[in-house]
Amino acid sequence: MDKGRIIIEPKRFEWIIERLCQQLIEEHQLFEQSCLIGIQPRGVLLADYIYERLRTLLGTTLLYGKLDITFYRDDFRTREKPLSASKTEMDFLVDRKRVILVDDVLYTGRTVQAALTALNHYGRPDQVELLALVDRRFNRHLPIQSDYTGMTIDSLDEAYVKVEWQAAKHENRVLLFAQKTDAE
Repeated sequence: MDKGRIIIEPKRFEWIIERLCQQLIEEHQLFEQSCLIGIQPRGVLLADYIYERLRTLLGTTLLYGKLDITFYRDDFRTREKPLSASKTEMDFLVDRKRVILVDDVLYTGRTVQAALTALNHYGRPDQVELLALVDRRFNRHLPIQSDYTGMTIDSLDEAYVKVEWQAAKHENRVLLFAQKTDAE
């Protein structure tokens, strides 16, 4: 696999996170009726980052959960290897809440569809929004779109977008590879 081309370098990554957080605050104010839910596994890394930044900006805590969708996926039985589930960590219901689902890359929309199905087990929210760091808009299989988007890219179907997390060093970045390998 090639080395990949950096499409979001660390400094721009921080700017994007800041912009997304400001958009969320503008729409949800102090989050009294809202909650943030990261989609396991990779969406949680982004959601953790956003959650911590929102806590700093707001000076308060907000409802935050981590949702596993492994067995809600429409392809979980077609995999060659058994899937290993991540842990769902949600100690609240979403009834009458405004839910913000968070994922790193919006590609076909199937992950979000699975998350919406899994979310039903936690109640009936008033509204569900989607935040995606990267939106690959021309590769959608389902009519799903993000409400908050860090960056929109147009790429070939064989291409692969990878978010590299090194939050401790503030060296987070996003790479675009010409094609995905089995290692990804």
